[in-house]
Amino acid sequence: MSRKKGFEAEEFACAYLKNTGFEIIERNFFSKYGEIDIIALKNKILHFIEVKSGQNFEPIYAITPKKILKITKTIRYFLLQYDPQTSYCIDALIIKGDEIDLIENITL
Repeated sequence: MSRKKGFEAEEFACAYLKNTGFEIIERNFFSKYGEIDIIALKNKILHFIEVKSGQNFEPIYAITPKKILKITKTIRYFLLQYDPQTSYCIDALIIKGDEIDLIENITL
């Protein structure tokens, strides 16, 4: 996916999240372990959100066990700076055309 399409997907995702009660804490958080697209807060729980979009394939399949491992390491790094005791979950926000599907608390 091009940077432009990725940016547009994340903009769309952020608008959706804000409209459903999330507070966006950070976007595109980078560490030496990887990147997290969106970090948002809702009901005192931090949501680390991976955004995937696509037209000609199922975007969910782009979230592999290897990707989740990188996200997990990046979360640990983030929490050391933020608050290690914070409750959190890993979510996937899938965009296919004009449809959005938020899958909360994904695991391996």
